[in-house]
Amino acid sequence: MGSASSELPAWPTCASNRRPMRAIIFAGPTLPPHARPVSDPRIDWRPPVRQGDVYRAALTRPAIIGIVDGYFEVVPTVWHKEVLWAMAEGIHIFGAASTGALRAAELDSFGMNGIGRIYEAFRDGILEDDDEVAVLHGPEELGYPALTEAMVNIRATVSEAERRGILMPELAAQLTEIAKALFYKERCYDSVLQRAALSGLAAAPLRDFTAWLPRGRIDQKRRDAEAMVGSIRVRLSEDLQPMRVTYELAETVAWQAARRRVDSTID
Repeated sequence: MGSASSELPAWPTCASNRRPMRAIIFAGPTLPPHARPVSDPRIDWRPPVRQGDVYRAALTRPAIIGIVDGYFEVVPTVWHKEVLWAMAEGIHIFGAASTGALRAAELDSFGMNGIGRIYEAFRDGILEDDDEVAVLHGPEELGYPALTEAMVNIRATVSEAERRGILMPELAAQLTEIAKALFYKERCYDSVLQRAALSGLAAAPLRDFTAWLPRGRIDQKRRDAEAMVGSIRVRLSEDLQPMRVTYELAETVAWQAARRRVDSTID
């Protein structure tokens, strides 16, 4: 199977007969239901992406698939190959903020659309570790409440505090180092500040930072996710043509087996 072939139904060629453009977006703790920026009937919201979900979503022929959050530890993470396959089938893939930023940084050279500062940091090699975007969160039925803080958000917040003169550069670097040393399931501002105090860092600046934090903290993941949703809505309003790729996707035995496993779960 290559870039010239398609296994999904062809896109209508007459604009007047074309079905309304729609998108599927995978999101969870970064952009929970109560925080989603718009109510748009063209967008089908799905839980955090897991292995096989992009392939399964592509079978329904959306114009766009957006990836924000995804599982990576408790269940197998999304395949690179299913993203490549979906793009080869004409579907535009966007990624931002969390798992989406990671995959976009890895696959933007193939045509995946990365959005936001977090994606750019991974793309440029400023960030490399998956734990930068990882958080511990509650279940879907509770709205995916975040129980820890993402390292990328702590970096953005500490940087803003430094920019505003609340933290001096040396203390900002020390707080960032303390946060990075924490396991992602234990990473939160309380833990960072507690360890900073125990390390003997200057008490007065820490008090100033603690007082500023409730009004000053930066949720960079949410900002990037909202930017991605905005970009998708704009693209849905345009005369969006099917994605065209320049690569040839190898139909390997492993990929065929993976697809059969997903196909067997579809009614």
